[in-house]
Amino acid sequence: MDGPSVDGRHLRSRQSRERIVEAMIELVGEGVREPTAEQVAVRAGLAMRTVFRHFADMEGLYREISRRMHARGQAIAAADIRAETWQGTLRNLIHRRIRLYEEMMPMRLAADVLRHRSAFLQQDHERFVALLRQVLREVLPAEIARDRLRFESLDALLSYELWIRLRREQGLSVRDATAVVQRAVEARLPD
Repeated sequence: MDGPSVDGRHLRSRQSRERIVEAMIELVGEGVREPTAEQVAVRAGLAMRTVFRHFADMEGLYREISRRMHARGQAIAAADIRAETWQGTLRNLIHRRIRLYEEMMPMRLAADVLRHRSAFLQQDHERFVALLRQVLREVLPAEIARDRLRFESLDALLSYELWIRLRREQGLSVRDATAVVQRAVEARLPD
């Protein structure tokens, strides 16, 4: 007799957890940089105590959202960017990063706001930056990757932070921001 009711409770619990995560993602996607537990509860159609029963603190919710964003990012990162030349591969890397940055922009902006008070979000950001740097180093020829100042300038030009500046502060379209990044990168490469 306990089987079906226990299964029903587990199913409802999973559904509630899913609604909480989706509510947070929706709020952030709509531009709410610091959704409160109350906003999440209202959006999810659940009581506040249900939110806290599933996520004892906001760090737990950040972890779950990060896990989902990494899964989305992995789908983009899985695309083969190899080309006949390293320059072609670098161009493909630029386009892949832009897709990734555009997909993750709302969540990354919210994480940037919250990072100063979340050890998890700070560590997540550091892992993200380290991964981007590693991939760039692997794409570039060894002599360019070893040239510290050239590598650092290319890394800065391909950074999420520059992309955000181009898109938000400078108000450029994806097309124009892409052209700026491509031209800036090309200017740092050997003839």
